[in-house]
Amino acid sequence: MATPFKGVINTDIRDSTPDWEPFIPPKAPEGAPNVLIVLYDDTGLAAWSPYGGRIQMPTMQRLADNGLTYTQWHTTALCSPTRSCFLTGRNHHQNAMACITEASTGFPGSHGHIPPECGTLAEVMRQAGWSTFWLGKNHNVPVEETHAGASKSNWPLHQGWDRFYGFLGGETNNWYPTLVEDNRMIDQPYQPEEGYHLSKDLADNAIQMIRDLKVSAPSRPWLTWFCPGANHAPHHVATEWADKYKGQFNDGYEAYREWVLGRMVEKGVMPEGTELTPLNPMPEGTYSPNDDVRPWDSLSDEEKKLFARMAEVYAGFSEYTDHEVGRIVDYLEESGQLENTLILYCADNGASGEGSPNGSVNENLFFNGWPDSVEENLKHIDDLGSPSTYNHYPTGWAVAFSTPFKMFKRYSYAGGTCDPLVIHWPAGIEAKGEVRHQYHHATDIVPTILECCGLQFPSTLNGHEQVPLAGVSMRYSFDELDAPTAKKRQYYAMLGTRGIWDQGWKAVAVHGPLSGIGNYERDEWELFHLEEDRAEARDLAEQHPERLKELVELWFEEARRYDVLPLDDRSPAEILNDPRPQPDEPRNTYVYYPQTAEVPEVVAASTRGRSYKILADVEITSPDAEGVIFAHGSRFGGHALFLKDQKLWYVYNFLGLPPEQQFVSDRLEPGKYVLGMEFAKESTGKRGEALGTTKLHVDEDVVAEGPMRTQLAFFTLCGDGLCVGRDSGDAVSKEYTAPATFKGGTILQVEVSVGDDQYLDLEKEAHALLARE
Repeated sequence: MATPFKGVINTDIRDSTPDWEPFIPPKAPEGAPNVLIVLYDDTGLAAWSPYGGRIQMPTMQRLADNGLTYTQWHTTALCSPTRSCFLTGRNHHQNAMACITEASTGFPGSHGHIPPECGTLAEVMRQAGWSTFWLGKNHNVPVEETHAGASKSNWPLHQGWDRFYGFLGGETNNWYPTLVEDNRMIDQPYQPEEGYHLSKDLADNAIQMIRDLKVSAPSRPWLTWFCPGANHAPHHVATEWADKYKGQFNDGYEAYREWVLGRMVEKGVMPEGTELTPLNPMPEGTYSPNDDVRPWDSLSDEEKKLFARMAEVYAGFSEYTDHEVGRIVDYLEESGQLENTLILYCADNGASGEGSPNGSVNENLFFNGWPDSVEENLKHIDDLGSPSTYNHYPTGWAVAFSTPFKMFKRYSYAGGTCDPLVIHWPAGIEAKGEVRHQYHHATDIVPTILECCGLQFPSTLNGHEQVPLAGVSMRYSFDELDAPTAKKRQYYAMLGTRGIWDQGWKAVAVHGPLSGIGNYERDEWELFHLEEDRAEARDLAEQHPERLKELVELWFEEARRYDVLPLDDRSPAEILNDPRPQPDEPRNTYVYYPQTAEVPEVVAASTRGRSYKILADVEITSPDAEGVIFAHGSRFGGHALFLKDQKLWYVYNFLGLPPEQQFVSDRLEPGKYVLGMEFAKESTGKRGEALGTTKLHVDEDVVAEGPMRTQLAFFTLCGDGLCVGRDSGDAVSKEYTAPATFKGGTILQVEVSVGDDQYLDLEKEAHALLARE
């Protein structure tokens, strides 16, 4: 007990004296602010209007006009690691988040489980009297614990959050998300045709949580972390929002870079004389060719049209989500809370280069080693962003939205790490509409919030001695325009890339992520003086070799201090093939039941590249029985067994490529059946797909038979898991509409049996995992 009991205890309560002080919940300091953190994904410095970009962000602009815009605020270059810094105030390797959770390795800095010695901001604030709410993306739960049967010790409610509503993975379908509420998986509350979009749903829930708190405890402050799916792929938004940008990106990404740099200089985001770095700045052989950019002039007219529309959809997605954030801000103003709410509006890493040089309308094609075709993609140009697509723009726009820097997300150059941050707090910041150039990092967010709230991080939290915070507070910069940067040093390390900033100088190793180059001792290092060269355009290594040597030595010093080693730039296949603890051993037979949570693909029966059978014990009690018996995946890749028109259907949707592979029975009368299918793999196609014969069964009778091909890699990496009795997400087949809950009978169980002939191209499957950070 933190406070000793000072009352008197005797046998009779009438002879005893109570003392309530040890039992009264903590109360926040008088006048303490609320805190709202809005953390977008995959957004470079040059995308949004407050920084000079073409994407209009009225809510963010409103906050910037009445607050502060930071131009040298940095992240780790990847989402899980950056988000761990927001959670704890420690460097990402201290949090064991060297990479995304799917790429964990068995070393102190990379095992993917945040240690209790790195306690969370939410736990500190909850114990100090704040209510704590987390909405949207998580991606900090270990990948092997993202299912209903896992321990919840690393889920949000066990990390200091009173409520959670969002998704656990690195991305989700914004029309059909895989949702978690608190400690349980749930289906989305309504469908896209009824107006559903994840950004709206998250805003609705954020407002509701705060409103519910204020009704019952109006004096209690709150911490809300709002993490939308935007701007991560898939770039999903209604057509009218994308159409607001029609024609605005027709000039191409090189022209955009020239234009936006001028705007950034005008706004004071970049200093006069800032240079533009090359479109493809790294020497051949030092990075992955998947990160190349095709010059705009080399594109066909059709490719230009398609790529421009992809940028329009991305822009609409971003602005629409800003509109939904605006609803939260409007509610705070209407309820009198905005004045004393500290708002941080920011992004977790640079623009995403995961779209490859050609972009995609279905990322799953690329992840399965199946080429996109311009002809096929152009068929979707009018429905990009709709439920019919799973789209991502090409690398050219990643470079453009990260202007004027080199490269983008995953790289230790500023293109991967320098991100937008606006801070708004009328009650605590006198300056309005000003720009701040102090150099800071994601590790500095927790100390800043604590100072603004009048708190200190305790030396012991929940019985665990805490490691010191790695960051410094930015509070000093709120009202001092030219205050010198309080931060002295920050290292960077991501997938083999390396960098270090020290008092205005930065060194970066010329070594691309996932390059497999190794031989780190042979790396060339570049040296930049950011006080004079914010773009990292002028390499001063030859002019200042001693300064460069000092910085490289400092990087290794920080690496040893923060558990950065060993460095890992291995191929995705090698990383994926690392053994990791699993809740259960792989088996040949899996049994599933209706009325249960969907099973994420990481722990579901794997039918990839192998023979398999699906058998369902079903009783049909009505001639009108219909609905899903078994479903796994989505329209972009998946398979389903269902009843329709009194017939049994099995559909395998191969990468969303038409036509669907369908097997259909004759009409079934009411009765008890074993319904199922079996696929016998006979060969492997040139891109790793399994080829064979499928038979549809009603009891022991084969009622349909024919050739079929199955996918090499995952149906989806985050969401659209395996379901029995319904399809919880995006429908696998166009023959039904999700959730297509089974009715007119009873499903007793579904058994999935898998053969021992599994073939996996680990390199391709690994790219599928690691590209979706």
